[in-house]
Amino acid sequence: MKKLIASGLLFGLLAACTAEQGDQNTQAESSGGADSVTDVAEYVETIADDGLSPAARANRPDYAAILAAEDRPEADRALDPMRKPLEVMEFIGLQRGWSVLELEAGDGYYTEIFSRAVEPAGVVYMQNPVEFDSFLGDAVTNRLADNRLADNRLRNVRVLKSDFDEVPINSETAQIITWILGPHELWFQPDNKPEGFGDPLETFSRLKDMLTPNGQLIVLDHAAAPGTPETSGGTTHRIDPAIIIDLAEQAGLGVYKQSDILRNPEDDYEKPVFDPDVRRKTDRFLISFKRKEALEE
Repeated sequence: MKKLIASGLLFGLLAACTAEQGDQNTQAESSGGADSVTDVAEYVETIADDGLSPAARANRPDYAAILAAEDRPEADRALDPMRKPLEVMEFIGLQRGWSVLELEAGDGYYTEIFSRAVEPAGVVYMQNPVEFDSFLGDAVTNRLADNRLADNRLRNVRVLKSDFDEVPINSETAQIITWILGPHELWFQPDNKPEGFGDPLETFSRLKDMLTPNGQLIVLDHAAAPGTPETSGGTTHRIDPAIIIDLAEQAGLGVYKQSDILRNPEDDYEKPVFDPDVRRKTDRFLISFKRKEALEE
């Protein structure tokens, strides 16, 4: 495990970027989908046929009910209009009993949802680099605190601390791997950690290896303008989706499906994601990848 970073600069930049996952409770986006949990019934009625077998559809949990659960944290609910978790969950298609690797889980906004969706037999691996401890503080500990486990809501969560290319789980473990608002961090290389948080190609190769044969890698991140170099991941904390697609293809993955539910063509791609003019309203891409051999079946 890599040594904890003490640099205030590193923590400041990472915290600002991770804040896109956590402290986004003041502004909703205007692009498509349900605007809040109260709109979910109307939204669900408009979802196109997902091609699932009757058995698979029967094993899919009620995402709307999960989001509306009375004991779900209020701080999480406040983020829903901007993060659109119902639409994202419908895109992922998570089912009961599945194993999920949540890369760069932050303080656990989606961990809470995934845990409920896969219970009682499924597992959620909540991964963050060890260097994130300093600015996450007690957020993960508080979310997983014993007094919130009386009804077994989060007992299926396993906390992992590693770099992105060193996640300690076995091959073909996860039906779903998610990387939400984080792949650009592969190119964030501060002076006191010049090796970064993982080699990009090695990371994606490991992600493929950890997927079950028909599993999905779900990538959601802040978009950079087409043709922007990968170094933007360490400066504006954005990435051109074409770079992610190319990297995935080099690792033996292919695009399974994409969604525009979080796109915002009015975004200013020149500004960092934590700039007040664009913060909480960036253009975000959402892509599902599968192993190439699965796509050929």
